[in-house]
Amino acid sequence: MRLFRISFHNQGKIYEIYARRVYQGDLYGFIEVSGLSFEETSTVLVDPAVERLRSEFKGVERTLIPIHAVIRVDEVEKEGPARVLEPGEGGKVTPFPGPAYPPRIDPKPQS
Repeated sequence: MRLFRISFHNQGKIYEIYARRVYQGDLYGFIEVSGLSFEETSTVLVDPAVERLRSEFKGVERTLIPIHAVIRVDEVEKEGPARVLEPGEGGKVTPFPGPAYPPRIDPKPQS
């Protein structure tokens, strides 16, 4: 069965999740992700980051991610840990610069 790793920006952090299905959503400008999968860990060792993601996506059948927030989508052989990274923590991911609007210059100075 196919498995995808999706990396995207969300509220200043980089999320990395795993899902069974990724496709262009019906809502323009979004990708639809469904069949979220979280790596099963032993009951003795609990990773708080994975548990936080599990609780955040609890009950979610599908999620829509804005296309401009997506960093990359990879088809992978096996599942790894879902995680939330601080920008720069992943080492290889640099956010694409946002729109840069030059300051507005009035042709006539005001007195």
